[in-house]
Amino acid sequence: MKIAIAQINCTVGDITGNTTKIIDAVNQAKQSRADLIITPELALSGYPPADLLLRRTFCLACEKALEKLIKLTKEVKDIALVVGHPSYQNGKLFNTASVIRNGKIITRYYKRILSQIPFFNERYYFDAGSNPCLFELNNIKFGINICADFWLTNPATYVIHPDIDILLVLSASTYHIDKQVSRYQTTYQFIEQTSLSVIHTNLVGGQDELVFDGASFVMNPQGELTHQLDEFVETIGLVDLQHTQPIKGQIAASQPSVANIYQALCLGVADYVHKNGFPGVLLGLSGGVDSALTLAIAVDALGAEHVKTVMMPSQYTANISLDDAQQMAALLNVKHYECGIKSIFDQLLEILATDLQIPTDTIDATNTSTMPENLQARIRGMLLMALSNHSGSIVLTTGNKSEMAVGYCTLYGDMAGGFAVLKDISKTMVYQLCEYRNQISYVIPERIIKRPPSAELRPNQTDQDSLPPYEVLDAIIEAYVEQNCSVEEIIALGYREIDVKHIIRLIHANEYKRRQAPPGIRITKCDFGTAWHYPITSKSKQ
Repeated sequence: MKIAIAQINCTVGDITGNTTKIIDAVNQAKQSRADLIITPELALSGYPPADLLLRRTFCLACEKALEKLIKLTKEVKDIALVVGHPSYQNGKLFNTASVIRNGKIITRYYKRILSQIPFFNERYYFDAGSNPCLFELNNIKFGINICADFWLTNPATYVIHPDIDILLVLSASTYHIDKQVSRYQTTYQFIEQTSLSVIHTNLVGGQDELVFDGASFVMNPQGELTHQLDEFVETIGLVDLQHTQPIKGQIAASQPSVANIYQALCLGVADYVHKNGFPGVLLGLSGGVDSALTLAIAVDALGAEHVKTVMMPSQYTANISLDDAQQMAALLNVKHYECGIKSIFDQLLEILATDLQIPTDTIDATNTSTMPENLQARIRGMLLMALSNHSGSIVLTTGNKSEMAVGYCTLYGDMAGGFAVLKDISKTMVYQLCEYRNQISYVIPERIIKRPPSAELRPNQTDQDSLPPYEVLDAIIEAYVEQNCSVEEIIALGYREIDVKHIIRLIHANEYKRRQAPPGIRITKCDFGTAWHYPITSKSKQ
């Protein structure tokens, strides 16, 4: 027997397009003499459909598309299709997997464990199923789980049928750092208890702030990895069975974590731009490391012809920043513009002093006031957004997670844009990704990576004027945001009390900024877009 794994890139709400993808996968599987093909969770609707599920017409459109797939299996005989979709039954809405063969639905499975992860609270939309699933094909008995059924419980004791030979798991499992390791561990533990083969199929692609990495795989009853599909690409994997044993097939080479992160960022950018119909992207290229990495990702994701950069120097911009920005734009062959902002900046300062009667010493850039710094950032944001309005291209912001955490970013300035590529990438990870990208081919001038980071908004400015070194800052942010450590626990790790309390105070104080930031790609377990839900108004010091 041969099973096909359809690792496909579905788009939320594109029922017609998703149906076409599934049909193409079925036809390809049939040509490869497969007897069974499995698709990811909610492949027909795309994942996560969120409030679209509250519209009955949307769910009925999915049911109508399902009828088209049923008809397909009548024409393409002797291949069974397991497809994920939402469905109404007796007035209840279920996250469903239907098994279809020869123009008939053989059986249906309704997801039993509904996830409560912040970006998709399934209990709000779906009713929970109550029964396990069993169907037989070519004398092999198959069971089905859907994503959280397998990942969030002990399926060996709860959610599988006792008589199955092989478990099929339909997933829409999002990527975060080292996610595949945890998937392997959970699957191995399940097999230790059951001695069953497990075949996983996972969604691939970007959807808003989420990236699905695919990475579908198979383990045999001995807990050995027999198949591993490529990460971050659409593909059809084929699994040959001898009785109930998967015969070892292709195992894609594992990649270092930094390579996976870079691929996730590229896929997230490509799908956000393409699926939302933008003709291209714009970004402010400063000569600094964050904008350099953002540019490299944009070009790798979209192609140089769809990327434009703008350098907007002020009187505080170093000549080497201009040179490095020009060099990088040339290395990546993107259209590059320069537009000085000194005259606009000086004119606005004059208006503030004369018409709005702000004291001159307050608006002097050598003063401690951040107003002149923010004014420069907002001029740049205004120019980029004007270009966006003119061309239809979306502005990519270039700020990283470290800056976003402590508020070292300007509302309506460097935060102005439609998509934040590095929103969940720490500053230390920015440097690692730059080094990784240069190992593929040299596109980021070495001086950009080696220079002390600076916003260049006042004379002789560096980031470390008011922040601890980034390796310290990022470690404190990770401990507090991603690991939920207390102040005392972080201090016990060896960090200075004054630094820990200062950073946590900044994290709390800048929640209102993060709420207004554009969406960005989720890379960690706790990003600021989908997983972090801290009140803006709070007196808590925890």
